[in-house]
Amino acid sequence: MSEETGPLPRAEAEEYASWFKALADATRIQIVSLLARRRAPMSVGEIVAASGVGQSTVSHHLKILAEVRFVLVERRGTAGLYRINEVCVSCFPTAADVVMGNSAPAPPTCE
Repeated sequence: MSEETGPLPRAEAEEYASWFKALADATRIQIVSLLARRRAPMSVGEIVAASGVGQSTVSHHLKILAEVRFVLVERRGTAGLYRINEVCVSCFPTAADVVMGNSAPAPPTCE
């Protein structure tokens, strides 16, 4: 099978799967949307206030989003400020592109 008619390479498929898994929760989608729309770093407390979700839940979701580099954290003392990682989010392929074999962005080299 040629690369064009075969499945995605395993490593690429695993990377995309981790992205989809990270976004497979409505609260995480809301957090990504909030950070993307604000376009400024936010503390956990600010995200809690804006989302109406509890602090421990927000912290849990931010950890998952940070693992796939959709959000970046900047430490300020004991606090963290979270911001959207524009590079990684802009490379996120649509499900249709991946499934239909259309050109999908290469997994990003996130900073």
